[in-house]
Amino acid sequence: MATGTERPATRPDPRGGVRGASRAAIAASHLRTDRWWLAPAATAAGLLAFIAYSTWRAFSNAHYYAAPYVSPFYSPCLAENCEPMRGGPNWEIFGSWWGLSPAILILIFPLGFRLTCYYYRKAYYRGFWASPPACAVAEPHRTYTGETRFPLILQNIHRYFFYAALLVAGILTWDTALSFRNEHYEWGHMGVGTLVFLVNIVLIWAYTLSCHSCRHIVGGKLKHFSRHPVRYRMWQWVGKLNARHMQLAWASLVSVALADFYVYLVASGAFDDPALF
Repeated sequence: MATGTERPATRPDPRGGVRGASRAAIAASHLRTDRWWLAPAATAAGLLAFIAYSTWRAFSNAHYYAAPYVSPFYSPCLAENCEPMRGGPNWEIFGSWWGLSPAILILIFPLGFRLTCYYYRKAYYRGFWASPPACAVAEPHRTYTGETRFPLILQNIHRYFFYAALLVAGILTWDTALSFRNEHYEWGHMGVGTLVFLVNIVLIWAYTLSCHSCRHIVGGKLKHFSRHPVRYRMWQWVGKLNARHMQLAWASLVSVALADFYVYLVASGAFDDPALF
């Protein structure tokens, strides 16, 4: 009896994919009638915008410090050619031989954390590689190897980038504390930049702690939650953040760019940081 799903008379593609012999005999690449392409297109556009902006700022090597604010793209500053930051994260690990922007030395860690992040992997796999472009939409690739081959097998080092991200978030927390000074390094003051830094560090910590690796480290290996009530409670807290991982990923990406742009505007003399007290 005909069911309407018999495979067409055409020979199935021996290389596999959506036309392989093991797949359903549906001629259409998908049956969705909504604008499914909007989400991956918007994701790709947003990621490209951040890549363009962060690349420009990282290689500009200018206007990244205006006391007491230091751009999160340049913190900590690990080269001898860094601008002096009183009380700030100046660690001259790389000597005068380093002639490039010091941002290159530090951005590899938060960048690696986001590149290997479970959500961002989904985002750029869909937005740039169409693997797959959306739910219930056939991908154009003939074969699928997952993350078992180079270079995607390197995604498995995400946990180690998580440890590095914790250190970076800690340093950015210190930078936020330093923002409670004025341009003369006197404590007990607050400007609009302080608010920008506060919002940014809250989102950075929320995104970092919402990481799937963090959730696994906190309680992933426990067999009996009743025997570990503290870790169970922490696992629940991280789980609530994890449920908003996508939103926190985008919010923290925007906030870190805005924090850098604010420092750029103040450092370049576009305007003075308005003092609140």
